[in-house]
Amino acid sequence: MNRHAVVSTRIGELTVVVSEGALVGVYFPHHWVKPSAETLGERVESDPLVAVVVGQLEEYFAGARRSFDVPTRPEGDAFQRRVWAVLEEIPYGGTTTYGDIATRLGASAQAVGKAVGQNPLSIVVPCHRVIGKNGSLTGYAGGLERKQFLLDLEEPVGARLF
Repeated sequence: MNRHAVVSTRIGELTVVVSEGALVGVYFPHHWVKPSAETLGERVESDPLVAVVVGQLEEYFAGARRSFDVPTRPEGDAFQRRVWAVLEEIPYGGTTTYGDIATRLGASAQAVGKAVGQNPLSIVVPCHRVIGKNGSLTGYAGGLERKQFLLDLEEPVGARLF
């Protein structure tokens, strides 16, 4: 059964959703694709897995963590899961473009953009590392200012494109 908690973070409130030992969602307050009541499940004040996720997010925001190691189970169709798997390969401090992912998957950049926009695991599955072909920031469920914050947080690492 799904359960969720709304937590305060360095970049504002996040809704963390867990189910059966896995993280299933990390949502911003004005997320483009809103989770259903069923996806959210019961609201809890404390939960061991939520606490682990929040701890890892805090470490990430402090610059002490470059990847997440909680079990995840995002819900999506086969194409979305393929796109999200590519997102997980983008290294910390790196970026790629929608077009590069599209070429890699034999799909259109628009289809990739739609799948990236439906990523239910913001930050943990790093959709913020996908940028426009000219290097511009493009849409982000948490807003472009959060996307820029996350990219700036990772900037000192160096290499941009993977």
